[in-house]
Amino acid sequence: MATPTPLVFAYYVTGHGFGHATRVVEVARHLIDAGHLVHVVTAAPDYVFTSEIQSPNLFLRRVLLDCGAVQSDALTVDRLASLEKYSQTAVIPRESILASEVAWLKSIKADLVVSDVVPIACRAAADAGIRSVCITNFSWDFIYADYVMAAGHHHRSIILQIAEDYSHCEFLIRLPGFCPMPAFRDVVDVPLVVRRLHKSREEVRKELGVGDDVKLLIFNFGGQPAGWTLKEEYLPTGWKCLVCGASDDQELPPNFIKLPKEAYTPDVIAASDCMLGKIGYGTSSEAMAYKLPFIFVRRDYFNEEPFLRNIIEHYKGGVEMIRRDLLSGCWQPYIEHAISLKPCYNRDINGGEVAARILQDTAHGNTHTKYKACGARRLRDAIVLGYQLRGISERNANVPDWYVHAPFPSQEHEQSISNEEIHIPDFEVLHGDLQGLSDTASFLKALGELSAIDFERDNKDQLRERLAAARLFNWEEEIFVARAPGRLDVMGGIADYSGSLVLQMPIKEACHAAVQKNHPSKQKLWKHAQARHHSDSDKQTPILEIVSFGADLSNRGPTFDMDISDFMDGEQPISYEAARNYFSRDTSQRWAAYVAGAILVLMTELGVRFEDSISIVISSAVPEGKGVSSSAAVEVANMSAIAAAHGLKIAPRDIALLCQKVENHIVGAPCGVMDQMASACGENNKLLAMVCQPAEVLGLVDIPSHIKFWGIDSGLRHSVGGSDYGSVRIGTFMGRKMMKSMASNKVKENNSDEMGRNSTELLEAEASLAYLCNLPPHRYEGGYANKLPERITGEEFLTKYASHDDPVTVVNKDLTYAVKEPTAHPVYENSRVKAFKSLLTAAASDEQLSALGELMYQCHYSYSACGLGSVGTDRLVELVQMMRLSGTLYGAKITGGGSGGTVCVMGEKSVRSSEQIREIQQRYKSATGFMPYVFEGSSPGAGKFGYLKIRRRSSPKADLAAASAVLNGVHV
Repeated sequence: MATPTPLVFAYYVTGHGFGHATRVVEVARHLIDAGHLVHVVTAAPDYVFTSEIQSPNLFLRRVLLDCGAVQSDALTVDRLASLEKYSQTAVIPRESILASEVAWLKSIKADLVVSDVVPIACRAAADAGIRSVCITNFSWDFIYADYVMAAGHHHRSIILQIAEDYSHCEFLIRLPGFCPMPAFRDVVDVPLVVRRLHKSREEVRKELGVGDDVKLLIFNFGGQPAGWTLKEEYLPTGWKCLVCGASDDQELPPNFIKLPKEAYTPDVIAASDCMLGKIGYGTSSEAMAYKLPFIFVRRDYFNEEPFLRNIIEHYKGGVEMIRRDLLSGCWQPYIEHAISLKPCYNRDINGGEVAARILQDTAHGNTHTKYKACGARRLRDAIVLGYQLRGISERNANVPDWYVHAPFPSQEHEQSISNEEIHIPDFEVLHGDLQGLSDTASFLKALGELSAIDFERDNKDQLRERLAAARLFNWEEEIFVARAPGRLDVMGGIADYSGSLVLQMPIKEACHAAVQKNHPSKQKLWKHAQARHHSDSDKQTPILEIVSFGADLSNRGPTFDMDISDFMDGEQPISYEAARNYFSRDTSQRWAAYVAGAILVLMTELGVRFEDSISIVISSAVPEGKGVSSSAAVEVANMSAIAAAHGLKIAPRDIALLCQKVENHIVGAPCGVMDQMASACGENNKLLAMVCQPAEVLGLVDIPSHIKFWGIDSGLRHSVGGSDYGSVRIGTFMGRKMMKSMASNKVKENNSDEMGRNSTELLEAEASLAYLCNLPPHRYEGGYANKLPERITGEEFLTKYASHDDPVTVVNKDLTYAVKEPTAHPVYENSRVKAFKSLLTAAASDEQLSALGELMYQCHYSYSACGLGSVGTDRLVELVQMMRLSGTLYGAKITGGGSGGTVCVMGEKSVRSSEQIREIQQRYKSATGFMPYVFEGSSPGAGKFGYLKIRRRSSPKADLAAASAVLNGVHV
């Protein structure tokens, strides 16, 4: 019988790390064992492949066609450098790459192109007329999507091109721990791809000279530990550490063993008792397969990580280590915790064999997919900033349990319930009123559930954040609770930092903060905090501990702790800059700046000193990145609860201003104050009218009974800390500085008698213009509009004007800034908002609604002219306009900082309008693949809510136990 003709596979491997190369080895090995030829296109060292495959059917071609994520060290990704490097590697030379790859594929007579997960390989295969398949747990459009927020919208073309390249792939072989990958419509799931073992645990330990009585920790950070300090005392007694990838000249302590670079990691993993490292597919899959407890440290800005972390933790195999504990050597509590775990991954680990069989069948012409067409083109909006797709509430039928962790606690969505219906059996409310808010009742109920957790019985069935929060409070002591809503930006938006009038509506979704203070001797500490803070057992220092619920949705650590004394430099508080640097050291815990920053602001601005320890739980239903002020809600709720717990009487307006200092100076986001003011001072079903100079509340504007506002989420992530928002703000302040200079020069150059007294006064006022919105549109048009440049480089501006006079942004001399449109926007927006406010009090009519809608549309397109629009928000606005032809929706605009986020819609308060909103949702989903969330309803601001003081009710059983303990001389 004739021998079957071997198939030829061209297998492209991404240039990011060795994890992709090691899983390619396993798939390629099975293809070669089946008698086929495999050409691997890679930048990884040859030994990664040849140590496992010794066959003349393996061909290695050293070519780099993508760069992955550029890392400045083992834990930090440089987002801007990653995009720039990809552009240099795969975008600029794109045409020559395609030509050479097409020619090469034809020369080897490839039957199938396999990509893990090089985008341009799919396009090259299509151009060569060859089918292609991708194998991966993530795709680069998804990873890079979040980087655009830091790098600016002009980099979006890279992501769109990557998605377009993937669209030429026939289908995706998807690995466990996968991310959202909307560019691939057709998917086949396979088990974990894991390299096989070569040696037994006993053989490996014998070669290392390590006895069975010694515990082994494998230190695995992708070959980048060089320069890190490793000390003998980092390990518990009886432990040794195997260091992967140490440099040849690196000196290690006697209980640390340097592994050779070619060491076969699966064997070492199987011979160890625990692993300490960063999360990647290779380390995660092998740790799960061989049931090794994994202590992991989060990486900055690598979006694959939360999904792998979820699957590791779902199968009881992971312990998170805080980065500063890694660097300071506080390892022991984590190691003790890790070895108490019982990893239980019980699924198949033969993904390499399964994938190879699918590839072989595909190369023979068989079909493994349901669809003929891929969906990248119609999913573009969802792809561009698809990082938030994992937060979608609706889940597809076959999504595994580990895929999405919903935020805790779940928030109720009813508008309100009567106080008579509210029953909180676990707590006495000593002060305050729930005001019929069902979400507050749910939050208190969730706290009650935490207080009842039995750690012996429930430990393994709870999320980490629940366990951390349950251990946080002394439940018999008083706890203070505050609530602050997000806000819908009806009119005003980014003009707030230019002094505009703004109209803001507090939304139904809100953040709750629970705060308790305790004497340091009574403070409950987590084990890792005990190890760090109580090395000196006689030292009584106040500690701050924070738990943030829903952390997994934003890839942040759920807990944070610090000595409050870290905020002091001798007798004085540290500077805001020093605090910003403190929180910037670990991106996964940078969120804590929003919460802990309140402590420093109160110290600095009000002279408060904190002698007691502080415990804080934050739970927010205000979604992040949607442009509805999630950060302001957290800041205001937290500041209000801290103030209440410490007896500080701070007016809502002052709370807002203090919170703005947290965000501007400690977080480092250049926001105005309208978000915090709306959250602190807003009222249910009213618009807060405020002139941002800096924060003068004009009053509350009733929403007419025939008008209603909705917010529709575009699915595209927004951030006031992003490049686009900051660049537009800088351009606005540049324009103000230029106009002030022009006005000053006119005063100097012209004779005041010739000009006239009024003209001179006008120019003098404009020469000292404090807020751009104080300049009327006619003065802008008549004297400045035609004289401002469209754009200017930072270097040119600084040379001529020295400074743009904005304390919260910095001009980069290497960047070019738009000036004219960002300057014009707040001048006209202020007038639009004034007109909008006046129209709200006009008689109800179609003309009133049409005029209000026209002002909203003008605002929307002005955002776009500034560079703060997005395809998703534009599409939603267009859908509203289409509905106007036969409906009751009259206007829409992008909100907040723009560049994605939420669109505010205005229409009649009617059943027909609600039906049209639902129709817009469905049309948007059909066009983008994303079902938008609708913000509907309002709620009181933090000032109106006040605060709750609660204490857990004593149960008869607990009272009896306490009495018995006293009688027996036992301290409880």
